[in-house]
Amino acid sequence: MLGAIIGDIVGSRFEWHNIKTKEFELFTDQCFPTDDSVMTVAVAQALLDCAGDYTDLGEKTVYWMRRIGRRYPECGYGGRFRQWMFCDTPRPYGSFGNGAAMRVSACGFVANSLAQARALSRAVTEVTHDHPEGIKGAEATTVAIWLARQGKSRDEIRACIRQHYYPLGFTLDEIRADYRFDESCQGTVPQAIEAFLESTGFEDAIRNAVSLGGDSDTLAAITGGIAQAYYGIPAAIRDKALATLPSDLRAVVDRFLSLTQ
Repeated sequence: MLGAIIGDIVGSRFEWHNIKTKEFELFTDQCFPTDDSVMTVAVAQALLDCAGDYTDLGEKTVYWMRRIGRRYPECGYGGRFRQWMFCDTPRPYGSFGNGAAMRVSACGFVANSLAQARALSRAVTEVTHDHPEGIKGAEATTVAIWLARQGKSRDEIRACIRQHYYPLGFTLDEIRADYRFDESCQGTVPQAIEAFLESTGFEDAIRNAVSLGGDSDTLAAITGGIAQAYYGIPAAIRDKALATLPSDLRAVVDRFLSLTQ
């Protein structure tokens, strides 16, 4: 899940100032963790809190997303999610926004089977994003991560995504010039997965995602989770990202990594 946080931090400065090239400085003092990182940490904390028994994962996800999320009220939440986070009676609201996929990566790292990966993904997603496209986007991301952890090739991952989730009938070069901001899962997750599939390494995957423009931090967060599972994370990039996180978020990340590596 650190890969998702790295993608978010790297992409943060480009969300409203898109760059259509892979040539950019990876980290600058303008980079910061957004809601993508905060919610990734919240889902990871919910999984940790379950201690291997995921029967009440949905309830724990609601608790931790609201508890951790409220510490960072100005980090970029969407309007409906923000209302959900601060309301008295949180309920799913039929969303198919890409927030479903940007926060789910930890599920792919704790799952012991493909079936469990899908189940965990649904449990942490349907508490807010219960639209079929929201559930699909989160599941596709989680499944890609789980397959990468099993040592599957990029071709095998592509085949699975095409068969069960998205056709992926494009290349990055074909869509880059015209790709625009899209907050939906169906307009973000296929592009983020393709950014991984066309990559040659972890950093290259992040650069691919950012170079598309659009919702840069979320694209790169989704790509980064998959890329971490497939390539690992270079030490220098890992250390730089961890140093960028507030201490409370880093404590959760450190604990999660210690239990899943």
